Amino acid sequence: MTETPRNVLVLCTGNSARSVMAETLLNDLGRGRVRAFSAGSHPTGAVNPLTIEVLREKGHSVAGLRSKSWDEFALPDAPRMDLVITVCDNAAGEVCPVWPGGPAKVHIGFPDPAAAEGTHDQRLGEFRRIYGLIEAKMRKLVELGLDRAGEVR
Repeated sequence: MTETPRNVLVLCTGNSARSVMAETLLNDLGRGRVRAFSAGSHPTGAVNPLTIEVLREKGHSVAGLRSKSWDEFALPDAPRMDLVITVCDNAAGEVCPVWPGGPAKVHIGFPDPAAAEGTHDQRLGEFRRIYGLIEAKMRKLVELGLDRAGEVR
């Protein structure tokens, strides 16, 4: 008998960098046990090109990644979430929609790589650094299990 995947929604304001990295990592690290999605309170409408560059560099598929509103996940036909993770302080402080099923919520904050300035290589370096931080936390979350998400901070 196969275990039903647990659904995780990762939230940020713009849904262009941190939340997309976390979504991708959870889907890959979860190996079918986790089905992750990401969204933003005020989505930019596009995934940051440096996010795509880092994810490809690390061997992840970027097919289907897009910047989208968290409103999509509050609709009646949306997947029911088991866990909602905020990855930026702004999204953590905003009034979220009511999620069907009353999922657990946890905040695991990361600096915004999109705020980095400088040359392409300097900004890419910041995206790589933040990816590393997110990877460590998402790996720990998958290893501990979603029910212990509060221990990941």
